[in-house]
Amino acid sequence: MTSLLWVKSSYSDGSGGQCVECAPQSATHGLVPVRDSKDPAGPALVFPAASFSAFVDGVKAGALRRS
Repeated sequence: MTSLLWVKSSYSDGSGGQCVECAPQSATHGLVPVRDSKDPAGPALVFPAASFSAFVDGVKAGALRRS
């Protein structure tokens, strides 16, 4: 991927834990890449922007909480 602005959640604690980053500005092209923040040179998974948006909405709504 060309020069993307990768961002982490504001909920990320910065302790080197299990965080992911996404490049949401690329959604204008219909895709959102996601990668492991500990391995920025590693592979990225690329999701359709609508699917990624639905996932984020589900997280915000609490639909993906552990039971």
